Amino acid sequence: MKTSSAGSAIPARRKMPVAADKAPVVIARANSEKSARTTPAAAIEKKVPEHRAKSSTSKAADESGTTKLFVLDTNVLMHDPTSLFRFEEHDIYLPMITLEELDDHKKGMSEVARNARQVSRSLDALVGDIDHHAIEKGIPLSKLGNKDAKGHLYFQTKLHVNELPRGLPQGKADNQILGVVQALEQEFPGRPVVLVSKDINMRIKARALGLPAEDYFNDHVLEDSDLLYSGIVQLPDDFWNRHGKGIETWQENKNGLSSTFYRITGPVIPSLLVNQFVYLEPKNGEASFYGQVRQINGKTAVLQTLRDYGHVKHSVWGITSRNREQNFALNLLMDPECDFVTLLGQAGTGKTLLALAAGLAQVLESKTYNEIIVTRVTVPVGEDIGFLPGTEEEKMSPWMGAFDDNLEVLNKSDNDAGDWGRAATQDLIRSKIKIKSLNFMRGRTFVNKFLIIDEAQNLTPKQMKTLVTRAGPGTKIICLGNIAQIDTPYLTEGSSGLTYVVDRFKGWAHSGHVTLARGERSRLADHASEIL
Repeated sequence: MKTSSAGSAIPARRKMPVAADKAPVVIARANSEKSARTTPAAAIEKKVPEHRAKSSTSKAADESGTTKLFVLDTNVLMHDPTSLFRFEEHDIYLPMITLEELDDHKKGMSEVARNARQVSRSLDALVGDIDHHAIEKGIPLSKLGNKDAKGHLYFQTKLHVNELPRGLPQGKADNQILGVVQALEQEFPGRPVVLVSKDINMRIKARALGLPAEDYFNDHVLEDSDLLYSGIVQLPDDFWNRHGKGIETWQENKNGLSSTFYRITGPVIPSLLVNQFVYLEPKNGEASFYGQVRQINGKTAVLQTLRDYGHVKHSVWGITSRNREQNFALNLLMDPECDFVTLLGQAGTGKTLLALAAGLAQVLESKTYNEIIVTRVTVPVGEDIGFLPGTEEEKMSPWMGAFDDNLEVLNKSDNDAGDWGRAATQDLIRSKIKIKSLNFMRGRTFVNKFLIIDEAQNLTPKQMKTLVTRAGPGTKIICLGNIAQIDTPYLTEGSSGLTYVVDRFKGWAHSGHVTLARGERSRLADHASEIL
């Protein structure tokens, strides 16, 4: 066994043969399996992209069944503090400069500082009762109870001298990590050594030097945003012919509304989820069917007909749905049994307007909730304009322009009241809407509140968990966002907190999701979103 000048005895290990459907990939196994269970196999084969940036070294190791040695950049640990335990049977190597950078970033109250401290605590627990010689041999990552982490953790315990190209300054941290990767490759020519970094330029430099480098994908809920749960499914044209035998129908009055229920058995049922919307629009002139899945038991499901919010007599605070998806969304927003609603959609699909109208109707008319609370991530699109004066609400008001615009639309719908009446209504509405900052949410509990989280695509999964767990008795949470407009660094469509909750909450009896497809803002906005 060789001992690396980079600092540890790292033998190459052969991996046990695995089935084809469990080929080693650097992605959270639980999430990928969960997606596979709820998505038809054919759709996955068709849609999963092949451009996932795997190095040739990784591909060769996967084919030969050899475990890899991943050298982690500091930004991976600060992005996901649990990344140490997410590489399955592969080994992890931490250069000394990575520990130095963790130490530099541990101070403060930012998300990065908290993550750096969490990583440091995990490393301390791993090395706490181990002597120097055992550290050189590698520390089992499963020591702290993480059974999926079957590899070992290695630290750089000795200084190495390695010649990098003259154009690269020797003192820079990135270049020192590249030097460690190069040294490990030279010391262990039979072992696949791969650099993992969230820094694009770092990966480019590594590949320019002939070193294998990859992005960190373990935090991705889905490999492709096209596989994200839409909350809506179109039934096949022959649905009633194949599922019409032994059908049961009955009517129930719930919350003052009469609904028709169908108990249906057939082959399509196992692919459906609770609270998913189904529709059938025959082209032969027959009546369309719009329903929501209420129960599933094997091949039997209970479907409930929807309320038509497109009709004026069912308008919500003067607002009617303009398309099928908006009608589905209003059915979720107005359902007192649905505690958690997520709405995805491009600009102009009506997410904010629908949520605000439903909130006002249930706070001021039915009094189901006693207040609307609005919050959003304060990530600027361009240059920051500096400190903002005033109270918490006054500081947040520049970020809440979208809600002011929608309130103006909702107030204009009251034509009979006149200017004085509209002004009085506006003051009443303002008194029932509170604007809060995300920075002060930790430790709070909201009781009987209608909580709207706008621009939720800019939240990390951890921030989203912090917000959703604020819900007390009688509180409804609505998350709005467009995963194509992410402004937070290091977040992508696959790793956004909004994508995370949509995937994790699907199928729960008290949550619902709708992806709004059609823009209703104006013909100019619709045309711009298509061609620009």
